[in-house]
Amino acid sequence: MPTFARLPAPDSVAQLVRWFWIPEWCLPAGQTSRQQLIAFPACNLVVEPAVVGLAGPTTGSSYRELTGTGWAVGALLRPAAVPHFATAPAVLRDRYQLLDLPALRERVGRAMLEPDDPPARHRQAVDAFATWLSDTVPPPRHEALLANRMADVIDADPTVRTVEDIARHLRLSARSVQRLAARFIGLPPAAMIRRRRLQEAAQRLRDDPETTLADVAADLGYSDHAHLANEFRSVLGLTPGAYRRRTDAAGSPRVEL
Repeated sequence: MPTFARLPAPDSVAQLVRWFWIPEWCLPAGQTSRQQLIAFPACNLVVEPAVVGLAGPTTGSSYRELTGTGWAVGALLRPAAVPHFATAPAVLRDRYQLLDLPALRERVGRAMLEPDDPPARHRQAVDAFATWLSDTVPPPRHEALLANRMADVIDADPTVRTVEDIARHLRLSARSVQRLAARFIGLPPAAMIRRRRLQEAAQRLRDDPETTLADVAADLGYSDHAHLANEFRSVLGLTPGAYRRRTDAAGSPRVEL
């Protein structure tokens, strides 16, 4: 079955990348593995053997059918990196756009062919990816770093539940927060908050079989477990119970990007 690794971003690109993720698979002829993706509210720059693409921010869950042999090396981009690859990230919502970046594809592809030891191969691929980014993307300026702070506040503070909460943390107006989100992320701030809470809920349900939906809802600030269940269905297309059952099966969905 497919394997998955997540590696921290080197210090040289810590303001550009949250982490790197690497799936690899080698499936028998005729076999397919359907992977459900529940992505973070962010863009991903993805290198595959033959192409490089930019996956825009998503508004729901998605799937990828894996066949044969393959790999990908993805970078979960921080907001500061996004304008270098997409001037209007909202246009890329739920889309995958191919990019003409042959040097990046060649460097990462060469690294993925090297050692037989997967951890060593992954480290080399991340180092190659990070070196290309640091050589190519200019250092972030003040507004870009402010957009990073906005994303950090949403990700780290479960008490942040409205655009006004974000504005207070950043000492900005709500309108300024909305402009930052439009330029650097491509989703409204309220959608980022909603998506991040669902991301955390999905991970909790997957990682802790003993936790209850009511406990998860209370910890993440939902009014009750019914509210969480409704959000789960509307955004991810399945109930929390169905998601949990699928995570117990082979080829289970994972919080991947």
